[in-house]
Amino acid sequence: MSKKNSLSRRKKQYEFDLRREQQEKEKKAMKLSAKKNKMKVDSGSKKRKGAGGFQVGKKKVKTKLTALAKAKAAQAMEIEK
Repeated sequence: MSKKNSLSRRKKQYEFDLRREQQEKEKKAMKLSAKKNKMKVDSGSKKRKGAGGFQVGKKKVKTKLTALAKAKAAQAMEIEK
């Protein structure tokens, strides 16, 4: 059997890839939590009711939130309570 296809090598490579993915996820979560801690929320801004998107012509365009924007929104909700 070739080196490439040996079961032990494939298993080790698979475990290595899993560990790498897990570390990347943890790193990303740490960065997001660090950004969350740094954020300041301006609660003095005026808010409109029902501002789920914006209107272009006759169609309503929905906007998607990024992970950071969701974190900011969650933090803003915590402060207001």
